[in-house]
Amino acid sequence: MNLKILLPAVVGAIVGAIVAVLVGGGGTTRRTVTTTVLSSGTSSTASSIPTSLSKQQGLSINQIYRKDSPGVVDITVTAETSTGGGLFGGGGTEETEGEGAGVVYDKRGDILTDEHVVANATSVEVHFQNGVNAKARILGEDRSTDMAVIRVDVPTSELHPLGFANSSDAQVGDPVVAIGSPFSLPETVTSGIISAVGRSIPAPNGFTILGALQTDAPINPGNSGGPLLDGNGDVLGLNDQIDTNSDQSSGVGFATPGNADVQVANTIISGHQVKHAYVGVCLNAGSTGGAQIATTANSSCPTPVVAGSPAAKAGLQSGDVITAIDGKPISSTNQFIAVVGTYSPGQTVTLTIKHDGSTRQLKLTLANRPANAPTG
Repeated sequence: MNLKILLPAVVGAIVGAIVAVLVGGGGTTRRTVTTTVLSSGTSSTASSIPTSLSKQQGLSINQIYRKDSPGVVDITVTAETSTGGGLFGGGGTEETEGEGAGVVYDKRGDILTDEHVVANATSVEVHFQNGVNAKARILGEDRSTDMAVIRVDVPTSELHPLGFANSSDAQVGDPVVAIGSPFSLPETVTSGIISAVGRSIPAPNGFTILGALQTDAPINPGNSGGPLLDGNGDVLGLNDQIDTNSDQSSGVGFATPGNADVQVANTIISGHQVKHAYVGVCLNAGSTGGAQIATTANSSCPTPVVAGSPAAKAGLQSGDVITAIDGKPISSTNQFIAVVGTYSPGQTVTLTIKHDGSTRQLKLTLANRPANAPTG
């Protein structure tokens, strides 16, 4: 598997709470480089009914484009990147240019996009469908969910906010439409279906994004931050990554879950810091019957229990299998990550642990997730 964030380069390493999964990264669309739960708007609430069977379903691709394209923007970014030190040290920075897409969120001028689109930006410019261009400032970013909010100062008549669907309602086979700027071609529309739900993809800081939507709608470098739309024209998530060996779409793309995007966006817009609960362990990705702490270190897991972390302070050990949090059964690594995500930093939880046939309980006080996952 070669997961590529569409812009810019990220190598997935320790993911999850932390989960030890190595995911290869690749190139970038920056032109000087060769290489890559809450809802707002018109939300769907009938979780038992697939969006493809909703009574409101039935918009054609052309209708979705005409309805939503004014709310999709092209984003050009100038950023500083490190050039490295070489054999004799030195190093420095160079300016690069990149391009992505974004979704108009409200009439205040807030626009949602992927964090990796605007990472290290020295300037951000937004281009609207009708030819209006505007400088944008970054309101806030969250690398753990690959989400950013930028804001433009334009007349409200230029702003056409898009509604967000309940991304948890998406089901395999539902039709979807993507709008973005692949290969610097703004307003490009592609279509397909939801190929899978509940995928795990690496965040730019090495942690895990859960609940990602997989699609065969062609997305390529420059689609990042643009919307993946359901059959009603509502946003299911922001296009984020592709699985490819060639820097081009192979029909396996991923969008971040819209519910998480909205939750993070609302936190940023309200002026609060986005925080995520942190345990500090490497977990075996394929463990069943619980979430097992890794038994060996590797390049993506320098130590199964991170020194000084809540896990270390609580006495968790390599090989421990976490089977419950506050009495809630845990059957897999992803479930553990998801449940931890429902807590806030500073809260104390009781973990049920199995090791070598014995069971014990211990208390652990969650910390705030560090900026980057520890890597080897």
